[in-house]
Amino acid sequence: MSKTKVAVFASGTGSNFEALMDKVELESLDYCVALLVCDKPGALVLNKAAKYQVPVFVFDPKQYNFKSEFEQKIVKELQNRHIDWIVLAGYMRLIGPTLLTPFQSKIINIHPSLLPSFPGKDAVGQALATGVKVTGVTIHFVDEGMDTGKIIEQESLRIHEKESRESLQQRLQSIEHRLFPKIIQSLISSDNKEGAFLNEKESTT
Repeated sequence: MSKTKVAVFASGTGSNFEALMDKVELESLDYCVALLVCDKPGALVLNKAAKYQVPVFVFDPKQYNFKSEFEQKIVKELQNRHIDWIVLAGYMRLIGPTLLTPFQSKIINIHPSLLPSFPGKDAVGQALATGVKVTGVTIHFVDEGMDTGKIIEQESLRIHEKESRESLQQRLQSIEHRLFPKIIQSLISSDNKEGAFLNEKESTT
């Protein structure tokens, strides 16, 4: 069986992208990373894509009048490469209906908090500012809202007394790098088995 093709969307340094690629190269998984989509020309994640020889689609949102315009180009690129799933790994943009509709229930995101607490940008800073004792990591399906999609998996982390932003960020990333590849594999494996079952059922009717 051919591997499920995944596109990773990222805007920054690409630490989760790198963790995914390391897992893909070391283990036999049901998916491969077939494309990196980046909305920041010059982002460090592009260097990591080159290292792993992953094709990239880079665009500058400022060159478009509407989100739907660049999302149409993204969809065309995804369809040309037969992408099955989208993984948001530090992609700092809300996904619009142009992209959501053709990939319904096939877009997932990772977020450094226990949603619904601290959605949006700087979840680590939000957690430290409010003085909570526990935060964590959430993996969820993507909908039209800001980190409002159905939760797939969460893992909690106790915040140390007087912990720095850098320390907490590093500890959360350690969870992300371990948990994200595992959940992606689980989702795609289940999806493949369900698809095989449906195909078998149709062939016998």
